[in-house]
Amino acid sequence: MKRRAFITLLGGAAAWPVAAWAQQRERMRRIGVLTTQSENASDGRARLGAFVQRLAELGWTDGRSAHLEMRWGAGDAERYRRYARELVASSPDVILADGSSSVAALQQASRTVPIVFAGIIDPVGAGLIKSLARPGGNATGFTAFEYAIAAKWLELLKEIAPSVTRVAVLRDSAIAAGIGQFAAIQTVASIGMELSVIDLNIAEAIEPAVAEFAHGSNGGLVVTGSPFGATHPDMIVALAARYKLPAVYPFRRFVDAGGLISYGSDLASQFRLAAAYVDRILKGEKPADLPVQAPTKYEFVINLKTAKALGLDVPPMLLARADEVIE
Repeated sequence: MKRRAFITLLGGAAAWPVAAWAQQRERMRRIGVLTTQSENASDGRARLGAFVQRLAELGWTDGRSAHLEMRWGAGDAERYRRYARELVASSPDVILADGSSSVAALQQASRTVPIVFAGIIDPVGAGLIKSLARPGGNATGFTAFEYAIAAKWLELLKEIAPSVTRVAVLRDSAIAAGIGQFAAIQTVASIGMELSVIDLNIAEAIEPAVAEFAHGSNGGLVVTGSPFGATHPDMIVALAARYKLPAVYPFRRFVDAGGLISYGSDLASQFRLAAAYVDRILKGEKPADLPVQAPTKYEFVINLKTAKALGLDVPPMLLARADEVIE
């Protein structure tokens, strides 16, 4: 990545710290980044900006002590594999990745290059690490959430749209996280809702499935965390709006795109934490010895404009609990 692009990503949010000057005499460190996002995705750039800013605060600055090599996967599995091979071939000191698919591709390319991940739902179930406490191998990082949060999504949907009695869960059954999230949702299905599933494996089949579900009355959606959702939030939000279905989402990027409500971790903060792990690895620690950490705080966001478009009156108690209300 060129110096100008690096500084643009950072956005001038922080001056280069004094510590960076002290490290100029050290050898240049190579930091790879393999993201599932597309280069023009504003939320993806914001998260990477948080990562770069924290690196600068820790003394790792472009052209002085570090060189950042970026790859944007844009939800394409073949790109993940190709970019993983390219990054590994560049002999990086450590690689940042933000999705199970990208980490899996990197581990196929190398079992020795250190990997720090952020925003992954179930790294143990995906076979990326041995355990959260002692990851083993060459990867560690930060999970997006624990499965129990999926049950909360269903409860929130019932609170904001009490008339909903039928719920379609959008999930990817091909990954462990898709199975685990749906299992957690099923644990609270006894609150008077009929559950069905819409699979996110085949993109062209999603809209017909949503349209068919919307033919019935009192329907709503729960959108789980998935690779498809991470790269197509606008499409999923547009479907919910088109068929007038109240929906709850796992991350605020969906609400920023016009979705109704979201409840999930702040991914930008995870990327800042990931920068601290990168720093520790560059200073000699091993991924196998750094425990995988779960979020300690979740954010609840409501889009009032969308609620009004759906004819919903948001209960005052729900508004009071929100971390942010978008007018």
